Amino acid sequence: MNRHIKKVAVVGSGIMGSGIACHFANIGVEVLLLDIVPRELTDKEKAKGLTLDDKVVRNRLVNDSLTAALKSKPSPIYSQRFAQRISTGNLEDDIAKVAEVDWIIEVVVERLDIKKTVFENLEKHRTPGTLITSNTSGIPIKFMSEGRSEDFQKHFCGTHFFNPARYLKLFEIIPGPKTSPEVLEFLNGYGEQFLGKTSVIAKDTPAFIGNRIGIFSIQSLFHMVKDMGMTVEEVDKLTGPVIGRPKSATFRTVDVVGLDTLVHVANGIHENCKDDERHDLFQLPDFIQTMMGNKWLGSKTGQGFYKKSKDSSGKTEILTLDLDTMDYRSKKSAKFATLELTKTIDKVVDRFAVLVDGKDKAGEFYRKSFAALFAYVSHRIPEISDELYKIDDAMKAGFGWEHGPFQIWDAIGVEKGLEIMKSENVEAAPWVAEMLATGQKSFYEVKDGATYFYDIPKKAVEKIPGQDSFIILDNIRKSNEVFKNAGVVVEDIGDGILNVEFQSKMNTIGGDVLAGLNKAIDMAEKDFQGLVVGNQAANFSVGANIGMIFMMAVEQEYDELNMAIKMFQDTMMRMRYSAIPTISAPHGMALGGGCEISLHADKVVAAAETYMGLVEFGVGVIPGGGGSKEMALRAQDTFMKGDVELNVLQEYFLTIGMAKVSTSAYEAFDLGLLQHGKDIVVVNKDRQIATAKAHAKLMAEAGYTQPPMRKDIKVLGKQALGMFVVGTDSMEASHYISAHDKKIANKLAYVMAGGDLSEPTRVSEQYLLDIEREAFLSLCTEKKTLERIQHMLKTGKPLRN
Repeated sequence: MNRHIKKVAVVGSGIMGSGIACHFANIGVEVLLLDIVPRELTDKEKAKGLTLDDKVVRNRLVNDSLTAALKSKPSPIYSQRFAQRISTGNLEDDIAKVAEVDWIIEVVVERLDIKKTVFENLEKHRTPGTLITSNTSGIPIKFMSEGRSEDFQKHFCGTHFFNPARYLKLFEIIPGPKTSPEVLEFLNGYGEQFLGKTSVIAKDTPAFIGNRIGIFSIQSLFHMVKDMGMTVEEVDKLTGPVIGRPKSATFRTVDVVGLDTLVHVANGIHENCKDDERHDLFQLPDFIQTMMGNKWLGSKTGQGFYKKSKDSSGKTEILTLDLDTMDYRSKKSAKFATLELTKTIDKVVDRFAVLVDGKDKAGEFYRKSFAALFAYVSHRIPEISDELYKIDDAMKAGFGWEHGPFQIWDAIGVEKGLEIMKSENVEAAPWVAEMLATGQKSFYEVKDGATYFYDIPKKAVEKIPGQDSFIILDNIRKSNEVFKNAGVVVEDIGDGILNVEFQSKMNTIGGDVLAGLNKAIDMAEKDFQGLVVGNQAANFSVGANIGMIFMMAVEQEYDELNMAIKMFQDTMMRMRYSAIPTISAPHGMALGGGCEISLHADKVVAAAETYMGLVEFGVGVIPGGGGSKEMALRAQDTFMKGDVELNVLQEYFLTIGMAKVSTSAYEAFDLGLLQHGKDIVVVNKDRQIATAKAHAKLMAEAGYTQPPMRKDIKVLGKQALGMFVVGTDSMEASHYISAHDKKIANKLAYVMAGGDLSEPTRVSEQYLLDIEREAFLSLCTEKKTLERIQHMLKTGKPLRN
């Protein structure tokens, strides 16, 4: 059956409901957001003489909630324009409108009686065949649809989004007793393809998959902290990026989410999972009880495990809770010898074996926590899921873990994991030993570019379903590699298309990367049809290798620096003027040089979560890899008849001068970094490389022709330069910018105006590149620029000097 979701109704406009409404608006769906009618007037409403019958009062709750969500940071919406797709109403005047929607999502308070009343009212107006789902995080689905009609029960299930709905990828689908298989199949596919989620069909067990394992993991740490006499800082140091978890690690995450939220789920599991072999772990330790009693719930109450405080001079300090005394104290630094051993290991997955072998407190901590986690997840099959990969998917997508429990266990070694458990007096489920007895030594394996998992009932490895629309570079890198140097790997991704993947630290762009990019273009022109520049690291690229620029500038090797910048520019021009289509696939941070690569591709297939910008001002230079030239070119291409051309040019100038970074790919269109009618956005990052490849193939098959170099770029010369210089003068006079900021801005102005030509003139791209390079080099001779670069290298933060 072919369903199309054109309009959804979201019932309940709290943080979660508003977030879900915004995410549907993000993907172009019309949304009706409903909430209850207030029972009393506010003082403001009374002062205005309003009554409870006024529409503005009746819709106050829903409108206030949505307004608060749209103002929150990080934003739940890709572009504020998209908020127009959401209309609001209340559950009395507007409930009949649910008859016109394709999907109703209930997001009201977590109380079964209230949810059942809401469903009863919705059923009076719902059109038969309409999907109806609940975003509960823990109430059994089977209780919610009791007493509803056959059609309602058939189209009803749980759809649990994780908060914030835009950023966390887990989408748990929980069938009710009568949910039709067609509905589950549709939601599974819709979640992946349209919402950009990792869809996981879960069983109707308490807390489903993500929270059951996630809360176990946190509760296990809560108990261990006290047993091992560890500090909050030590645990956060050991459970953050070093093991591929978010920077907020454990305690900072609890502060952000809210301790009460966590306690609510833990209590639910404790009450409803009496047969859980680790039932005792879901009891709250004393320090958590104290924090709950004191209302130290985290960020929302101003203090949790951490607390912001101002000292006598007014300087902000972050204090930490001492779990023994329950007083706040200054932060202590946490150092472990075991962590030092992993500093040279770039890939997180390769660190686990080293961490569990540690001879210090950190090693002991990892052995205890992983032993508990491995044993627990092994016993949850088949209770919460029949397939082990679903548990890993849920932890990666819902909790931001880079690797799920079974993947970590594989990395340590299944047999080694069992040994660690034995020494920690915990036991894995019998099926693990049975798997080893069949000769299968790991939970996962890769064959022909696809990932297979160990299927427990079948006692055999099976292919994980749904991979056909993905290209997983980790799986094909070795088998499909056609070229490699220290900076890149070039892979044949099939159908005559190559992919060039950066391999440098943070994917910075230096000589190796540029050489690899040129090599990939050579190979694609000779034997292939197209080229994708894409990777699946955390960020596309944070820009040029500024350490290399700094060294050359300090050594005053200006000829070499000139050559390096020219090589970057020439490589960008090759991307634009090659005989094959080039596609850039940015995601995460695409800054500076990473942005310039996308500016020069024939087409950009950007992930929705792309933070793109020309940020070179932060290190005291202008974009030197063709970025300044390109913004001047794009400004002139958007000049319309009768335009005030200077105003258009100024917009593009400010994008660079203010180092603007888009907060989503859609915002990059507003900044002129992506182009309407040419570049596209994909919501599911997992599909990005496959989509980029499809576009490269399409362009090649449509008869791609190498475009001629541009020689017709209209620059405004002195007319523009004068305006920019007056602007920078007044900004310096008003103390908005420093003298060095003014110097950089004037250099950029010179490039974007095309120099001090006496009248508007048509020039070539090469002309603009040459003056861009000259400006970049002259800034590299400035002491203040070198101070900025050095500060960025040391602290990762820009310096204003």
